[in-house]
Amino acid sequence: MADPKNPFEAMMEQMQTQAQEMAKAFNPALENFSPSEAFKEFEALWPTMPKEVMEMMFGNTVNKDGLDAKTRLLLTLAGLTMQGAQADSAVRQTVRHALAAGAKKQEIVETIGQMSVFAGIPAMNRALDLAQGVMDDNKDDET
Repeated sequence: MADPKNPFEAMMEQMQTQAQEMAKAFNPALENFSPSEAFKEFEALWPTMPKEVMEMMFGNTVNKDGLDAKTRLLLTLAGLTMQGAQADSAVRQTVRHALAAGAKKQEIVETIGQMSVFAGIPAMNRALDLAQGVMDDNKDDET
């Protein structure tokens, strides 16, 4: 006996099929267009702020006894994970900037992992997948 399909998955599959058919009707070249992949490529054009700029804007410059840029970015990553890691670009950009601010890959993983207690395993897994993509792109770094 075949497993019944989850109703939500069936609905999403149907919507995706309909969207592809509509895109093909408007412009046949859009049949294989993936907005998420296109946006990811566009995202690569956004520069990573140098650590000094991050410190000036987010770190110790304004409040000398306050949090440094790395800590602020790890907190931002925790908050994005708590929201279910739904903002792909924001998670990837935050990981990229955290690495530039001196965060080690282990610190990023621990920050996301800590949120599993509060946000749940699915949110943690999604954030880890997004972060891993950025860290794989930076695999030559010694962080």
